[in-house]
Formats: sequence, C-alpha cells, structure tokens
Amino acid sequence: MQDLYRSFNRRVFAFAMNRLNDHAEAEEVTIDTLLEVWKHPQRFRGESRFSTWLLGIAHHKAIDRLRSRRNDHVPADEHLDLIADPALRPDQVVEAADRQRMLAECMDKLPDEQRECLHLVLLDGLSLAEVSQVQACPENTVKTRLFHARQKMKNCLGRLEAWSA
Repeated sequence: MQDLYRSFNRRVFAFAMNRLNDHAEAEEVTIDTLLEVWKHPQRFRGESRFSTWLLGIAHHKAIDRLRSRRNDHVPADEHLDLIADPALRPDQVVEAADRQRMLAECMDKLPDEQRECLHLVLLDGLSLAEVSQVQACPENTVKTRLFHARQKMKNCLGRLEAWSA
C-alpha cells in the first residue's frame, strides 16, 4: 500500500483537485481510490495502462462527490491565487476574476461528458485513447465530444464577452 501511495498519490490528487477544486475532498478521493485499488487489484485486466485505469476509478469517485455536493458549495480558496499575487493591480484582479467566472460559467453549461472530456484533454493532458478508457466510450466519441465542447465554449465566451463589453 505504501508503494502504491508513494507512486500515485500526487497524480490522483491533482486529477481529483482539478475536478473538485476542494483540497479535503480531493484528498478523500485520492485515499478512496488507492484503497480500492489495493483491496481489489484483480480488477485491473491490463486492457489499458495502469495509470489510466487508476484515473478511471478516481474519475468515478470524483463524480460521486460532485453529485453529492449541494449546489451552493464554493470552496473558500477559489480566488486565493489571484489575491495572493502582489504584482497584480486591483483592476487586473477584477479582470482575471471575471475571466475565470466566465470560463466557469461556460464550462458549467456543457453537458457532463463534454465538460469532463475537455478537462481530461486540456488540463490533465490525457491522450484521446486514455480519455476513451476513462469515459468508457470509443475514441471517435471522444473526438466528437471535444469538437462540440470547443464550439460551445467559443460561442458561450463570445456571447459573455459581447454582453459585458
């Protein structure tokens, strides 16, 4: 268990943190994921890389966490990175927060599969084949989801920027 934890805890934690944006929940997902792998290693059938299978488990555990959240849950440290940068002027902090809010708003409007697909490729750097393993769908479906997600993000951000101008 120690070897498993040392080898994969950072990657699973980063993966969970990107989805949950909550340190405590990401830690819980990491521990739950690694514990499940330790208890049931026979479930790994070798059809993908071990890390892809592991992230698939983390993915399902993170989704369970998101489903159980109340709609108004906002992590306390959501904008901490902006406030902590002394090089930013107040107007730059406001602009950055607005951009972050617009991105989050547009991401929230995406269907779950498209949002997750976009996240896995752009933020986690997974290949299309790895995303298809995590999402349990054909690689062409991943390509289609990415195409539609990008189009919807482009349209949504364009509308929001036009509206706020």
